[in-house]
Amino acid sequence: MYAPRMTELLDRAVASLQALPPEAQDDVARLILQWMDDEQAPVQLTAEEDASFAQSLAQADRREFASDDEVRAIWAKHGL
Repeated sequence: MYAPRMTELLDRAVASLQALPPEAQDDVARLILQWMDDEQAPVQLTAEEDASFAQSLAQADRREFASDDEVRAIWAKHGL
C-alpha cells in the first residue's frame, strides 16, 4: 500500500513549527485546518474589529508600517 508523504518543503515547515511553544503550535494548526476546510463560513467581524481593520488598511495606504524595533518587540513579547 502506498503511503503518501509530505513534500520536502512542507516537511521542513512542520519541523520548524516543533520549535514553537505548544500554544503557538496549536494556533498554527487551527489556521491550517480552517484554511483546508472549504465548508468554513466566512468570519463575521464585530463592529470594533471592522473599524480596526479599516484603520489598518488606511495606515497601509499611507505607508505607515511598524518599525523593525516595533516588530522585534512584538516578537519578543510572544516568545518568537
